[in-house]
Amino acid sequence: MNVLVTGANGLLATNTIIALLSRGYRVTGLIRDVNKFLLPPQSNLKLVVGDITHAESLEKAAAGCDCIIHCAATTEQSLLRYETYYRINVIGTEHVIQAALKNAIKKIVYIGTANTFGYGSLQRPGNETHPPKAPFSHAWYAKSKLEGQQKILAAARQLSVTVVSPTFMIGPYDGKPSSGAIIRMGYGKKLVFHPPGGKNFVNVEDAAVGVVDALEKGKDGEAYLLAGENLTYRQFFRKVNDQTGQRPILIQLPRFALLAAGHLGNLLRSLGIKTPLSSTNMEILCVRNYYSNQKAQKELGTVFHPIENGIGKAIHWFKAQRML
Repeated sequence: MNVLVTGANGLLATNTIIALLSRGYRVTGLIRDVNKFLLPPQSNLKLVVGDITHAESLEKAAAGCDCIIHCAATTEQSLLRYETYYRINVIGTEHVIQAALKNAIKKIVYIGTANTFGYGSLQRPGNETHPPKAPFSHAWYAKSKLEGQQKILAAARQLSVTVVSPTFMIGPYDGKPSSGAIIRMGYGKKLVFHPPGGKNFVNVEDAAVGVVDALEKGKDGEAYLLAGENLTYRQFFRKVNDQTGQRPILIQLPRFALLAAGHLGNLLRSLGIKTPLSSTNMEILCVRNYYSNQKAQKELGTVFHPIENGIGKAIHWFKAQRML
């Protein structure tokens, strides 16, 4: 079976390709720049140059494929207009649906985000039944991914589709780096400043296995949270430091200071200056958004390992790339 993976050089996409190849699939990776691909050549892996915002290149890439795993998206936090998120994350998803219909694709697995579902507390974590919740419902990235998810689920009348929604992923092959930037924030520092909130951290390798599990066992029209451990930022940085034997001083940033920085970011954005600072993004750092992986464990059989696994592999990978 040949699987098309969009956004093939992304953190989750790269690890998903590894998981697919390990199970004997043939993989076609859609990528805008083959020089940015992080894996060595593989006999069952073919890279094709294309862009999900260009329908024709996507349709061409899907020819001869049996399934599509749609990973491509923009997660950039400094974009100044929602239209940019919409063009990539929503219209790009529409192009995936069109390519699937034209090429008689058997199944699409859409990579969403956990924040399209409402988070919960440590005692009652969020699950797939919870509706979106502020401040994430105001975040352009989450909003665009929710719209893309709605497009995919609406296509379930014509196609077999399953949604998987990872939380914050940690692990190897983080080329930008993206989520792994948090590792570099805490590694080798004498002082580590951290927000007061928390989130769910998942090993990217576990999430990738969950994606393939969803391809094989995911129910049509269903969504599955791929979640790991619920931790405060302070707890997470302690786990990073446990890997290194270092004992930096951890200092929690006050909520009012983060919100003030968010208002400054709003001003800069109004002047056309790109910055990840915004009121919404700073509010996100102040909440503890926790999730459950029970549905994925029960229906997909996905196993989730301690986040120390992902932290250790991320550190090893960053060191090998001379990024730490």
